[in-house]
Amino acid sequence: MLKVRKSEERGVANFGWLDSKHTFSFGHYHDPAHMGVGPLRVINEDRVSAGRGFDAHGHRDMEIISYVLDGALEHKDSMGNGSVLRYGDVQRMSAGDGVVHSEFNHSKTEPVHFLQIWIQPNEVGKPGGYEEKHFDVASKTGRLRLVASPDGREGSVSLRQDAFLYAAILDGSDDLSFPLRQGRIAYVHVARGALNVNGVALKAGDAVRIDAEEKVTLDGAVDAEVLLFDLPL
Repeated sequence: MLKVRKSEERGVANFGWLDSKHTFSFGHYHDPAHMGVGPLRVINEDRVSAGRGFDAHGHRDMEIISYVLDGALEHKDSMGNGSVLRYGDVQRMSAGDGVVHSEFNHSKTEPVHFLQIWIQPNEVGKPGGYEEKHFDVASKTGRLRLVASPDGREGSVSLRQDAFLYAAILDGSDDLSFPLRQGRIAYVHVARGALNVNGVALKAGDAVRIDAEEKVTLDGAVDAEVLLFDLPL
């Protein structure tokens, strides 16, 4: 069974300095039909103007992943972490029992474009944590590269949830198949470009939920970059 979420149907928040598209209910955007998939609760596509950003604010009990698509994202938090993330960088912040952080566009001249992803943890009240890894273009080209997992396998960042996140850069004759285990849900988000997912044509910003299927197929790509989530029900 496939359930498509079109880019133009997403929630919108535009504050001038921030242009954000919400795949699921978030902030002032509320849609009972789109509250998340399994423990996946947020996919926000954010574009932040030069020199602007999110002032210090708090989170609890959430696994927060930042996936940078273009530009430079500056991060600081109450755990003492500070860094500048660029394309290919994946950051995981476990909010745990409480953390305060800020996110800013590091550049004074160019926008930053990134995906902010929230996954509910399977343990609450734990100490906060932080991790970042770089995944170069070659590691994701023509294949599904594991970038987040419960145990940090294959050099991925680790999550407090039985969830796996893969990234792929696909084009032309690239043809991938991902087996979907029984009792699992796949969610594919197209970060850029276009491709077919299980025969359904999708473009940048589109997504599709896949369950009760044997596999996920990715083909017909045109300059595509996609994220594939393997999630518990």
